[in-house]
Amino acid sequence: MAEHTRFGPAGVPPMFRFMGATTFDVPKLLREEGLDAFEYEAVQWGQKPQIKREHAQKLGEETKKNDVKLSMHGSYYINLAGKKDVVEASKRRLIACATAADWMGAYVLVFHTGFYGLFEKDFAFKTCLETLKEVKAEMQSLGLRVKLGPETMGRKFQVGSIDEILTLNEQIEGTQLVIDWGHLHARGLGALKKAEDFRVIAEKVEQRLGTEALKSMHCHFSAIEFNNQGEKEHHTLDEKRYGPDFLLLAEVIADFQMHPTMICETPNLDVDARKMQATLKEVLYRKAQKVES
Repeated sequence: MAEHTRFGPAGVPPMFRFMGATTFDVPKLLREEGLDAFEYEAVQWGQKPQIKREHAQKLGEETKKNDVKLSMHGSYYINLAGKKDVVEASKRRLIACATAADWMGAYVLVFHTGFYGLFEKDFAFKTCLETLKEVKAEMQSLGLRVKLGPETMGRKFQVGSIDEILTLNEQIEGTQLVIDWGHLHARGLGALKKAEDFRVIAEKVEQRLGTEALKSMHCHFSAIEFNNQGEKEHHTLDEKRYGPDFLLLAEVIADFQMHPTMICETPNLDVDARKMQATLKEVLYRKAQKVES
């Protein structure tokens, strides 16, 4: 079966909760909507897994049964560039999330790397790099197979520029490229205005990580509001005054024959995921018609 772009929500859609659905019901409900990806949110977790192993395994079974690709978003309380005690606590949180992600069979653990704080940017980044190597080594010793997915970040004071994330992927074996396009737009104070802006990033990824890394990247997408420090707030796709425009990314996905996993982070989690899915289908159809003619 050919690879294809998958779409789904970051967390349980509000309507599902309103219906009284449990997390175990989510994969089936997403499939009924035509979606086929789900990012489990572990963003409030501490230094131990906050889900029972049998529950994690049950969720994993449901995602496989419904052909929904599963990822996890790790704890927000991670700073790999902080003081020693902060870094050690952050490592424990990452390992806790990775342990549960492995129980679920999630293919990637997405997380925020850290903050520059009072450190020079280069020093903060190198600290994150070396700490992540330690985390990866510990994961291997524990037999954890989930990929680490450091994410591009939306605020200027966060470690997570596109170049920093690409370097982490280059330097640490077995990582997964995670690009949040809304974050890049906000970090660059409205940087993604035309298809060429997306294309430049795609070309950089391909040059540094290779064609397969480009085609199989894990993505977050949301319309996003920003101030002079970057990301401020996520918005729905219908709020047209906020970028970036998913249509522009869809054009690049089609041109590069990509098949990313596309996670929606707007307030309308599943609704906007379906809108993105429909937009890409229209672009692919239009380009196929053009080739045939």
